[in-house]
Amino acid sequence: MPGMRRGAGIGLGTIALIAVFGLLTGQNPLVLITQVLGGGGGEVAGPPPSQEELAREEPEVQFVSAVLDSAQATWHRKLPAGGATYTDAKLVLFRDAVESACGMGQTAMGPFYCPGDQKVYIDLGFYDELKQRFGAPGDFAQAYVIAHELGHHVQNLLGVERQVREAQQRNPSQQNALSVRMELQADCLAGVWAHDAQQGGYLDADDPAEALNAAASIGDDRIQRSAGARVSPESFTHGTSEQRVSWFKRGFESGTVEACDTFGR
Repeated sequence: MPGMRRGAGIGLGTIALIAVFGLLTGQNPLVLITQVLGGGGGEVAGPPPSQEELAREEPEVQFVSAVLDSAQATWHRKLPAGGATYTDAKLVLFRDAVESACGMGQTAMGPFYCPGDQKVYIDLGFYDELKQRFGAPGDFAQAYVIAHELGHHVQNLLGVERQVREAQQRNPSQQNALSVRMELQADCLAGVWAHDAQQGGYLDADDPAEALNAAASIGDDRIQRSAGARVSPESFTHGTSEQRVSWFKRGFESGTVEACDTFGR
């Protein structure tokens, strides 16, 4: 991603100063960094990272921030056409576990969005898992994950998240099926941002393939097979690999919110 290379943003000197301040005050420096980047606060379980760990993660921090800024700029332009005014989500980076308005978030959950506080929560360690466990390396695979979570913020602003939760309460037997539709829509919305990024010249030739590989790698069916379990469609919550790829492509090719109606198809 030539327009979002790791290396822009806050510098190593700033990272070091934040690390020293955090270690002296007992605050987790990784949370302080999210505040410098404009993200929300948050409590992080476990000991604070060392200055060396923060320096090592600096490129990841900068990259996540750059992708989030790019995606939010897209939605400021796109969302009025969807019937809502866009307001920025906040970014929280964490290690291992974090308290959110939606309860305790843990690494095992992966990245998540909390509508209660309108924050995107990213555990940087998930990117290692994405590459090593799911076989989805590359900058744009990581960008896809961020854009997907921000897609949930868009759904929240459009009222989709509330409507889905209400429908799930009325009809518990459709809880998983509705969850799949909502997750696939977030994939499509991630594709809408990718379309904008491509139009702006921010993508390398192989970036879309990285995103498609990431979408396929975290399909419910593939995850169940990799765990040695029987593929159980009734337990799906995010959709199959084929569905996730298809909906991302739909958003990427169209660049419109209207193309992402997973509930009407």
